[in-house]
Amino acid sequence: AACAPRLAELNPYVEVSAVDGGAPETFDATSVEAWRARVAGFAVVVHCDCATDEELVACGAACREAGAAFVAAEARGVFASCFCDFGPEWVVADPDGEPATSCLVSSITTAHPALVTVVDDQRHGLEKGDEVSFSSCVGMADALNDATFTVVSVSSPYAFEIDLDATGLEPYVSSGYATKVKKGVTLRHKDARTALDAPGEFLTSDFAKFERPASIHAGFRALRAWRRDHAAASSSGPRFPATVAEAREVLARCKAALGEGGASSSLDEKAVLALALGAWGELAPIAAFLGGVVGQEALKACTGKFVPVSQFFYFDAMEALPAARGLGDTATLADDGSFAPVGDRYDSYRVVFGERVAAALRAQTYFLVGAGAIGCEVLKNWALMGVGAAPEGHITVTDMDRIEKSNLSRQLLFRATDIGHAKSQCAARAVCDAADGLNPAMHIAALELRVGGETEDTFDDAFYAGLDGVCTALDNVDARLYVDSRCVFYGKPMLESGTLGTKGNTQVVVPGVTEPYSATRDPPEKSVPVCTLKNFPNRIEHTLQWARDWFEGAFKQSVDDVNTYLKHAQTKNNTAPAGAGGPGFDKLDALRRVKTALVDSRPVAFADCVAWARLQFQECFHDSIAQLLHNFPADQVTPSGAPFWSGAKRAPAPIVFDADDALHLAYVKAAARLRASNYGIFPTALDEADANVRAVVSAVHVPTFVPRDGVRISANDAEEKEAQEKAKAGHASSDDLSPDELDIQCAELLAALPSPASLAGFELAPCEFDKDDDAHMAFVAACSNLRARNYKIPEADVHQSRLIAGKIIPAIATTTALVAGLICLELVKLVTATLERTPPTLESLKCGFANLALPLFAFSEPRPPATTVAKIPGGRRQGDEWAWTVWDSIRIDDRPDMTLKELVDYFDDEFGLEVSMLSHGVSILFSSFAAAKARERMPMTLKTLVETVTKKPVLPNKKYLTLEVMLQDEDFEEVELPYVRLQLF
Repeated sequence: AACAPRLAELNPYVEVSAVDGGAPETFDATSVEAWRARVAGFAVVVHCDCATDEELVACGAACREAGAAFVAAEARGVFASCFCDFGPEWVVADPDGEPATSCLVSSITTAHPALVTVVDDQRHGLEKGDEVSFSSCVGMADALNDATFTVVSVSSPYAFEIDLDATGLEPYVSSGYATKVKKGVTLRHKDARTALDAPGEFLTSDFAKFERPASIHAGFRALRAWRRDHAAASSSGPRFPATVAEAREVLARCKAALGEGGASSSLDEKAVLALALGAWGELAPIAAFLGGVVGQEALKACTGKFVPVSQFFYFDAMEALPAARGLGDTATLADDGSFAPVGDRYDSYRVVFGERVAAALRAQTYFLVGAGAIGCEVLKNWALMGVGAAPEGHITVTDMDRIEKSNLSRQLLFRATDIGHAKSQCAARAVCDAADGLNPAMHIAALELRVGGETEDTFDDAFYAGLDGVCTALDNVDARLYVDSRCVFYGKPMLESGTLGTKGNTQVVVPGVTEPYSATRDPPEKSVPVCTLKNFPNRIEHTLQWARDWFEGAFKQSVDDVNTYLKHAQTKNNTAPAGAGGPGFDKLDALRRVKTALVDSRPVAFADCVAWARLQFQECFHDSIAQLLHNFPADQVTPSGAPFWSGAKRAPAPIVFDADDALHLAYVKAAARLRASNYGIFPTALDEADANVRAVVSAVHVPTFVPRDGVRISANDAEEKEAQEKAKAGHASSDDLSPDELDIQCAELLAALPSPASLAGFELAPCEFDKDDDAHMAFVAACSNLRARNYKIPEADVHQSRLIAGKIIPAIATTTALVAGLICLELVKLVTATLERTPPTLESLKCGFANLALPLFAFSEPRPPATTVAKIPGGRRQGDEWAWTVWDSIRIDDRPDMTLKELVDYFDDEFGLEVSMLSHGVSILFSSFAAAKARERMPMTLKTLVETVTKKPVLPNKKYLTLEVMLQDEDFEEVELPYVRLQLF
């Protein structure tokens, strides 16, 4: 009941109420009858922290009778248990949540069975027995469109056969899509009583602990039995083992239940003892992990989407327990007063990890980069763990973003009143506010700075020197790579995590022990060829990207050109807007855009913007398409005799404007609004009324389209690439003008422009595309769908378009909780290793991946850093073999005034190597090939040399200079060594 008001605050549209079950002592938790009344009317029941097996069985049985899905969750110390019973037959409508695979069909044979070949830019991903539907086919349309077929064989990743006799059908031509039909599955669950006795196969999460789930299952049952038998002696209900002797009683019960023989002999006794000894402790990271899993299971029960856990899932983090717990030798395990509770809020951590670890957690100084979904969940966990709550502890959190409404569903710290405020400030206040914070003792500094090269004066050497570690909660790879580089340089551990819908991953980076984040990269995102975007789209993603590009050109780039002209031009003769530094036709195109914006199409009222939008509609969706078909008619064939419009090329059709078509009108209104915002025009509701817009467009004179001969349109990617290369080199332009002709046309355009003086104070307002701006998305969605209609591509609504155009996979609270819990467990391991004065072993660290939809959990050890072996040819270290990693550097700490010559001599004396090149960032400080400059720079100190070459002063708070060095031996063979770190003070 105490939680209900707080839960209600999270979402005003969800009704939250507390069940009045009367006094706890009057409720018989082992009675099916008692539970029958309590679960009546509910579709899903989640039972947390069940005290006995009898209670779990009774509640599960009542849920089965009521037709409710039953989920049981239990968190004990570093152990977690989840059980699901969704009934004897549970239909999963969507097993994985992934979008159905859809491929553009290249060809279909007129045979039996028909062989379908898809274009080779995407694998079909089908298997024998799958069902596939077809749409938009030209040729074989009557037989294929809207029909479903079974895949009878798979010939290759790009070809498959279907159960269709196509011998008598007309030939397939083009434009068809083959889409996999997603089929539901039916699951059959055992009831709780049967599953407890015969659990079957457990959901495995860590193959290094493959046999442990069976022991944990037996341990949980023995623990519940022990608690049941000791409940009578406790005034507060079932209690937990408090001593080693009582933990051994649980172990004895476990062995007795398993009986003599194989089951008992394979029991993991350490796991059972660890479970019993820490069962009293409730840890925020374990609760967050389990809450994410169980929360998703409840959603599965409500929606029928995704596969539920079948049926027991056990998780443990035994590797996080300190050596002081004494589990290394169970025979000598004894009670330790440092693991006893003292009556404060940190007792759970004290009971599980001991006082030393609990106190060290409170003394941590950490840098949290990002205060979004994951960042808030991490902060919540840290508050409950006490991280940074000691006088010497501290947390710095930074995030440059502001809270939006969509952020409220992804975490628990923000409220509706926080919308528009800084994420970092609101998150810090929710955690450590003296009146209402989760842990007012925490010390948090909340910043609104981006972490990057431009803020290294704030996040400087002294800042990183004071940190115990860094936790990233970022949403882009570049930022992660930058923070990773800082952690490598300063030798700090990094806790990294990310989510992608129901998928989540964690990675722990430890100096000298693991590889850094940057050691492995995802393959680069496949780009769409320009020719495909410009002329031959075949997917909604292509039309959305085209619409995004058009938005950028019309409402951003052309506006920037105008503002550049107004800001920098002094006279008409030397005026050059953006593009003037490139080839002549870039300048020509820029000047044309400026003239159009300031002279030809400058609006003075909203009606002018509407008229402009109508003409843009005509150009984009009728005239340009008609010109394309003039160049490449629908019946054109290639030199080989194949139809030109086939495979990935879909023949388009021009669109005739119709003011009564909702999409046509939506485009005009959206484009007109953006145009008006560029010029500072504010339309009234009457201006934007449909009737008024229709009246304006009906009066617009639209020139009749006449196709032009000689217009060059690239027919393929190779032609487009060749045209672009020529354009970059300045050898040709779309107008095929000579350099003299270009200069003449530029001069004529400049002469036609109003002088900047006549437009004093005038400036246009550019529109930076923002996926969360409804006006921006209204235009992009309408523009994309019209182009999709040109090419007979299935259209997408504004919501779908927002997700695709913004490349968004929504963050969900369940996955966020899961990854935050896992990464906080890694923090405990790092703290424990520091106390034990030994680096953590790879075996004790875990990198995690989870997909809650499947469900799938996979934990593995991080990889060690790659080593480079350098054989030292001479000097004081002659004969050494230095196996160094990315974590190593050549540290020179006592010579801040070292000169270039002294550095060269250092490498000769120490390693017997000659410096062939020395660089700092992108600046070359020394090269053996530039003898004159080398002699001149030899007496200079390295700091002065850096300032001289870079033409920038070294910041006074910069403690270290990093220098990259290329070295060679006397045989001119390169020898690779790590970078040089020179301490300046």
